[in-house]
Amino acid sequence: MSDDIPFNRDFDVPSGRVDQVSPLVRRIVAPNPSPFTFTGTCSYIVGRGQVAILDPGPDDPAHVAALLDAVRGEQVTHIFVTHTHRDHSPAARAIQAATGAVTVAEGPHRPARPLARGEVNPLDASADTDFRPDIVLADGAAVAGAGWTLTALATPGHTANHLAFSLAEDDLLFSGDHVMAWATSIVAPPDGAMGDYIRSLEILAARPERIYLPGHGGPVTDAPAFVRDYLDHRRAREAAILRALDREVETIPDLVRGIYIGLDPRLVGAASLTVLAHLEHLVESGRVVTEGASALDGRFRRAA
Repeated sequence: MSDDIPFNRDFDVPSGRVDQVSPLVRRIVAPNPSPFTFTGTCSYIVGRGQVAILDPGPDDPAHVAALLDAVRGEQVTHIFVTHTHRDHSPAARAIQAATGAVTVAEGPHRPARPLARGEVNPLDASADTDFRPDIVLADGAAVAGAGWTLTALATPGHTANHLAFSLAEDDLLFSGDHVMAWATSIVAPPDGAMGDYIRSLEILAARPERIYLPGHGGPVTDAPAFVRDYLDHRRAREAAILRALDREVETIPDLVRGIYIGLDPRLVGAASLTVLAHLEHLVESGRVVTEGASALDGRFRRAA
């Protein structure tokens, strides 16, 4: 977490309630609150009559029932998935079975880079490795429905297969977990990559949409400025890491203790992985060196 971004954590929305959040979009929050999901995953219904569901959420019978009840009397034609974490995609199977809708995403889950020798992926439990989309979307590909058009924007970083979707008719963007109003996104190797994440933020910062509907929490308003704040935060985090390395702080646990003051103990693991992601990016750009592959138990120093 950081105080240099104008977060909005005012989101007192009960799970299961259907809220109209734009002329074409309804939202239902799943009952899966946690330090990583805030109040729960936001699932969205796009359109009227013939509709799409975006980010169907976790494999939770109550949430699936709430979504199906919200579209009673309508036809669900598509199920869009921003990325394949277990709080976003697993409910697609039950909703597809109930509606016959096709699933749409960038592709199955995959890491952002190969695992190093002896490395164990600490995020395996969070990945929905069973999901396989019926329709695979490349960057810029559009899918049109009855009165709505969703265009895929490749935004790797949080995961390798992360997509955002622009909704032209309402001039807004579904940002998944890439940009959220309540907190920064976790970028954790090997699922995520900081270099990819920063490049994706730079692409979003140049786009015109001012409203983002994220995977958790309330809307992002004045989105281009908010994304620039996200970018400034990441650059400041890397500058803090470099300053610590100048003081000969060499290990990730010591870096986390020095940088994340007052961190919720439940988030230490996530913060450690985010620092690793920053270090990988700094190693790739030649500003930091380490012995062998970058790793949680590695030692790092400034490049000469």
